[in-house]
Amino acid sequence: TLYSCCSKLICDGCNYANQKREIEGRLQRKCPFCRKAVPKTKEVRDGRVMKRIEVNDPVATKYMGTERYHEGDYKSAFEYWSKA
Repeated sequence: TLYSCCSKLICDGCNYANQKREIEGRLQRKCPFCRKAVPKTKEVRDGRVMKRIEVNDPVATKYMGTERYHEGDYKSAFEYWSKA
């Protein structure tokens, strides 16, 4: 799982454990690394990823390339992957 706020990857098991802790404690969902609130919409998430790309974060750049690839925009995907 990729957290868009800080471009940190976390394994699914650790992500599940963090979500379970937040649900049981009735806590707001937050990034386990930087504690920013998890975005509720794709637009907010993509905005955060673009901010990370602007500061040349290779993880965020690769992620956006993969997103574009799955959307069928192969040219943009290649450009993002090449930059990463």
